[in-house]
Formats: sequence, C-alpha cells, structure tokens
Amino acid sequence: QVQLVESGGGLVQPGGSLRLSCAASGSIFSGYAMGWYRQAPGHPRELVAAITRDGRTNYADSVKGRFTISRDNAKNTLYLQMNSLKPEDTAVYYCNTPPHPLDYWGQGTQVTVSS
Repeated sequence: QVQLVESGGGLVQPGGSLRLSCAASGSIFSGYAMGWYRQAPGHPRELVAAITRDGRTNYADSVKGRFTISRDNAKNTLYLQMNSLKPEDTAVYYCNTPPHPLDYWGQGTQVTVSS
C-alpha cells in the first residue's frame, strides 16, 4: 500500500527555519529517488529538492544554499531542512518520487512564511 505522510509545516517569520518530514512506505522509499515538491496558490507544483537512493542531491535555484534534503533509509523517512525562509517559500509541501511522481499524493504540509 502506498503511503506518503508529510509533517512539520507551520507558520514562521522570514529568516526562520523549519524541518519537514515525510514517512513513506518501504516499497517506495527503497526503490526510488525521493523529492520535495511545493505548490503555492495559483502556481503549478514544482520540484524543489531531490535525493537519490545513494544520497546525491539536487536543488532548485530558488532554494539552493538554504534548503537541505536528506533521507534515513532505515526509517523510510525523508527530510527537508529549510533555513533563511522567505515569504515566497509559502506553499504546501509534498514528498514524491522525482522525476516522475506517483499518481498518489499525500495531504502535504502547509508552510507559511510571514511576519
């Protein structure tokens, strides 16, 4: 059974930090690269960070140097450490499998950056 459960979002002031988590079913996590996507109101969903099964990472230019993606293969859990947050980072964040996401999406976790 497919499971993607995101958590860790919230309201934070500009310049603040948050750490997102994604609990994934083992069949997905062990077999695929994983990534964090986000969708802001009125915008398409975009991939912001990705990590291969062996730990190689890639980031969108908009978050490079501020966000760090990591994975714990023993716990089937994906993380996104977000620092120096900006109002334009406000979005619902989802985890899925890049570059071709599954049809199934979790509920996401809302990140709001505002003073």
